[in-house]
Amino acid sequence: MLQQTQVKTALPYFNKFVKKYPTLKSLSKAKEKDIMKLWEGLGYYRRAKNLLATTKIISKSKNNIPKNYEDFKKLPGIGDYTANALLAFIYDKPRLAFDGNVKRIFSRLLYKKEDTINFKKLAEKNKDNFFKFKRNSDLAEAFIEFGALICKSKNPECLRCPLKNNCKYFKSSKQINLKSINKFNKEKDYDIFCHINKKKQIALTKSNQIGFLKTFFLPVVKEKSKKKKQDWNYLESYKHSISNKRLKLNLYYKFSNQIPRNFQWQPLKNNKEFIPSFTKKIFYKLRNL
Repeated sequence: MLQQTQVKTALPYFNKFVKKYPTLKSLSKAKEKDIMKLWEGLGYYRRAKNLLATTKIISKSKNNIPKNYEDFKKLPGIGDYTANALLAFIYDKPRLAFDGNVKRIFSRLLYKKEDTINFKKLAEKNKDNFFKFKRNSDLAEAFIEFGALICKSKNPECLRCPLKNNCKYFKSSKQINLKSINKFNKEKDYDIFCHINKKKQIALTKSNQIGFLKTFFLPVVKEKSKKKKQDWNYLESYKHSISNKRLKLNLYYKFSNQIPRNFQWQPLKNNKEFIPSFTKKIFYKLRNL
């Protein structure tokens, strides 16, 4: 849950999640729709699907959690950062988990842009200094927390930083932004077409050509066109962000009791099914029609 998400946002979801599924075994028996409903609103829904898939794999192997990097990487959704973090936290292995917080620390210490640093080589070259106290789990966690609380992305606490005497960023008169990767892609325009009936239901389908939401039920979503929207009523335009994507959405609707093939009706209110925030926002804007 903490991948790309702050602790304060994830914590209520986590508490609710572990109350419902307190063990790996109970989670491995869960249905995907139930997991997705618990995850609703947290975003990055692939994490939930990968978590469920991983628990099912581990459950089949008699609950044997991997003990090495290579086996962790074989599990769904486990990349370099997560594999290293798990090895440090579970087995106290001499590993550093280079998330955005940790990369920022070393980027500032060295005063180099993140994409010019080979973090794997950096950890290997300095392993005798990093891991000499044999508190590997504490060290991995400390770096992550240090980046979140002291060496922050905005307004870093440089004056009370214990590393400031060795930090080239602190000593520099310019203190430029060293993060060279733009968080957001260029904004894209989409038209959304909603069939609504008099029962306050909306027609949804998975037959959309919008890759980052292709597994979810949505109204018709198309890249913006200059063609006239015959028989469609314009409601409003608004902006929405998903992951690193910025979207401008133009909302159209029409009342109809007939819907195209492969669509199904869903209530605009009190929906018990999993609904991503992208779709929920559409529901909210249509409720008072």
